[in-house]
Amino acid sequence: MKIQKHSGELVEFDVRKLQNSLNKSGADESVISHIIQQIQNQIYDGMSTKKIYKAAFALLKKTSNSHAARYNLRQAMEQLGPAGFFFEKYIARLFSAEGYQTQTNLTLEGKCVTHEIDVVMKQSGQLSMIECKFHGQRESVTDVKVPMYILSRFNDVKNQEHLLFDSLTQIHHCWIVTNNRFSSDALRFGHCSGLNLLSWDYPENQNLRDKIDANHLYPVTCLTTLTLNEKNQLMGQNVILAQELIQKPTVLDDIHLSANRIKNILKEAHELCRQKL
Repeated sequence: MKIQKHSGELVEFDVRKLQNSLNKSGADESVISHIIQQIQNQIYDGMSTKKIYKAAFALLKKTSNSHAARYNLRQAMEQLGPAGFFFEKYIARLFSAEGYQTQTNLTLEGKCVTHEIDVVMKQSGQLSMIECKFHGQRESVTDVKVPMYILSRFNDVKNQEHLLFDSLTQIHHCWIVTNNRFSSDALRFGHCSGLNLLSWDYPENQNLRDKIDANHLYPVTCLTTLTLNEKNQLMGQNVILAQELIQKPTVLDDIHLSANRIKNILKEAHELCRQKL
């Protein structure tokens, strides 16, 4: 049975890939087995992976909003746009959870020109700049031109002194983070140039998906009990993580939601972040 990927390529349907993605939702084995059986009964030659995802998501949502929310993570990351401004804030929070001090949306003077830097982070006296490459479409890939360009920017700012975290210091390292994938050439060039690369599936065991799951840093865009407009309103109020809703639930009053809806949203957020009510 052939299915159509986001890129348009036709590939053999692999039930193990579907099972792996459902396993990451946290659903029970019996639920996963039932969903796989339902999908196999519905699938047809040429069916798109997008339709398969939607069918699996709908079936998951019938059993648990939080499992559906976790399954929805890849698409939720694509909603941190449209320009990626919220993605930059999200990445700063991701590294903050790992013990880094972070600052976002900076303008730094290089040796030759001025640069807008997405994120700067500090840990153990070492400073790094982070450039975030956001993609709103699943098939988009960060190609080799991106690390080549960012390396030139890093070289222009790294030997200059900058006032960061209340002291004059230099930037020692450079990261490139994307919510999608790097091309093979981009990975080779990044390694050769000493750049740190982080994507949805790279590096193995320490990629973006792994970091999110390890620290339960799910964006509010995951939540199935919120509309897209409500998610954007919350992010506009600097609420990027589901955890932040738990910590400050009054922001849901600020966007004029009913008491019953607030209860359901917070229930999903607690379950998603695996925190007890």
